[in-house]
Amino acid sequence: MSEESDRALTAVRAALAAEHAAVYGYGVVGARVGEARGAEAGAAYGAHRARRDTLARTVRDLGGEPEPAAPAYALPFPVPDEEAAVRLAAVLEDRIAGVYSDLVRAGGGALRQEAAVALREAAVRSARWRGGGVAFPGLAERAQEQ
Repeated sequence: MSEESDRALTAVRAALAAEHAAVYGYGVVGARVGEARGAEAGAAYGAHRARRDTLARTVRDLGGEPEPAAPAYALPFPVPDEEAAVRLAAVLEDRIAGVYSDLVRAGGGALRQEAAVALREAAVRSARWRGGGVAFPGLAERAQEQ
């Protein structure tokens, strides 16, 4: 395996792990978010499941074995109510944007293009949950400068 394909496989695996965590997290969001945003949470959950499944196939295509989801994931903070659930959804999308930003840098061709689309989708969902966006979604070092 070349160094370039090894970097791509590592980045795809990181994106897959993040998608597993996002699917879990959106289960929590969906249980706590109010009725008004329930459809939005459900759509995000479905989008992350689809991305997760695509990434598992991509890992196989690159010669790797996809890691299964963990039984549970640690949440970054307690989620007792709707306000915390909305905040969690934004954090999940920010984390997803970060791994797809890494995949844009590591991948090439169609993989890079798909990662850029996923990054954009995560940035849009994050902005919707947060009520506003950041100048450099997916680039933690740039977001902290604001």
